[in-house]
Amino acid sequence: MQCDRIWRDARLMSMVGRDLGIVEDGVIASRGDRIVYAGPASDAPDFDAVEETRCDGRWVTPGLIDCHTHLVHGGDRSHEFQLRLQGASYEDIAHAGGGIASTMRATREAGEDALVATALPRLDALIGEGLTTVEIKSGYGLERDAEIRMLRVARRLGRERRVGVVTTFLGAHAVPPEYAGDAGAYVAAVCDDMLPAAAAEGLVDAVDVFCEGIGFSPAHTERVLAAAAALGLPVKLHADQLSNLGGGALAARYGALSADHLEYLDDAGIAAMARAGTVATLLPGAFYFVRETRLPPIAALRAAGVPIAIATDCNPGTSPLTSLLLAMNMAATLFRLTVDECLAGVTRNAARALGLAGEIGTLDAGKRCDLAVWNVERPAELVYRMGFNPLHARVWKGQ
Repeated sequence: MQCDRIWRDARLMSMVGRDLGIVEDGVIASRGDRIVYAGPASDAPDFDAVEETRCDGRWVTPGLIDCHTHLVHGGDRSHEFQLRLQGASYEDIAHAGGGIASTMRATREAGEDALVATALPRLDALIGEGLTTVEIKSGYGLERDAEIRMLRVARRLGRERRVGVVTTFLGAHAVPPEYAGDAGAYVAAVCDDMLPAAAAEGLVDAVDVFCEGIGFSPAHTERVLAAAAALGLPVKLHADQLSNLGGGALAARYGALSADHLEYLDDAGIAAMARAGTVATLLPGAFYFVRETRLPPIAALRAAGVPIAIATDCNPGTSPLTSLLLAMNMAATLFRLTVDECLAGVTRNAARALGLAGEIGTLDAGKRCDLAVWNVERPAELVYRMGFNPLHARVWKGQ
């Protein structure tokens, strides 16, 4: 059988099935940007490859996927970090004009080239650890032109680097100062102007809302979700991070791809997410950085069969994290996820959280040939180490 490339003598974590899908003596073959075979060498067809690579027994996983980031933004919020060390809460800082509003001002002032220049090092750090797909949200412009500029920058990052970029419109991230005291009017602008304009330019792959006491009420959130549905766009939700507003159940009611954070998710929300197939995306970087104490309901999510994804939540205020490897370690140590759950969380379940389970996330014939090749002795090493990068090679679209 003719193929373009073949990788032999590999140990595969295919992520097919409920566990890691381990194949000890594995082969992967690709044609164009697609996998044509991934499995045991003993079952492989007789391939005639243009290019052959021997992995010398290294482990190969699907390329890693970061399914929740705020990678594009102006400025930083290191000064707020100092305030939190002195006892200020996230809510205190937000009510004093800091938080998202602070990043909004810096982002509005930054041009497209400047936003690209500051985002690229963050993206490169992720790519350097085997990332092949990343979700990037807007949400720091909070007015039409700046939100669209953020989404254009996200698309441009996918042209500047060999990486898949999924864009999410998060215009309902905070109420900007010009709408202070009138969240309803801002939500109307989001639904009637900002979102349709961004979607008309083909810049929106999904829509997200920050459903929280310092963000948007369930009623306002539902209005944005309905506007997204009317445009045929899938939805996600920042839900139940700081309080229980029923965000998980609301996300499920709209068939959301994922509900993210979820520290205050209740049993009704878990049951609704299980029925809807909504992924629970956990963000241990934010939990750690903000020094939260309430854990997401991991055991209940497991018992209900809700798929669990893990992401960096890379953002300037609450999770300035650009390492999926460290995010996995945090998920294991802080949330007590297993090694298998962590690895599934940045591959097959992360793909599902982006609506891309048919394209990426497992080593399966027909899927995109996105691979990460690792210098590790066993899968647990990818979760166990901190501040150490064992990546040997990264393959995106077969190259």
